[in-house]
Amino acid sequence: MTTHARPERVGQEIQAAIGALLTRGELRDPRIGFITITGVKVSPDLRVAKVFYSMLGTDQEKADTQKGLDAAKGFVRREVTSAVNLRVSPEIFFAFDASVGEGDKIDRLLREVRGKEGW
Repeated sequence: MTTHARPERVGQEIQAAIGALLTRGELRDPRIGFITITGVKVSPDLRVAKVFYSMLGTDQEKADTQKGLDAAKGFVRREVTSAVNLRVSPEIFFAFDASVGEGDKIDRLLREVRGKEGW
C-alpha cells in the first residue's frame, strides 16, 4: 500500500469525527450556523488538516461562522485527536467551500434555460 492513501483515509476519519461533533451539538458557539463538512485535506506528514465546510446564508453569517470555527479550533483539535488514533495531533484550519453554492447557481441557470428553450 502506498503512503499516498493514508492522508486520504485520515482525512475521512477526521471528517467523520467533526461531523459527529456537529451532530451531537458540541460546538455551542452561537456564531456557528448550520454547516456541512464537505471534505478534509490532510498534509502528507499528517500534521495539518484543512477542513472544508459549506453553508447557506448571507456573507455576514458566513463571516460569523468562520470566526466561530476559528475560535473553536483548539476544542475541535482536542476532540479529533481523541477520536482518531494519531501519533501527532493535526493542526486544524477551516475553509469555506463555495462549490456547493456555485453548483446551485449553475443548476438554477440550467433550469431557467430549460424553461425558456422548452426542453
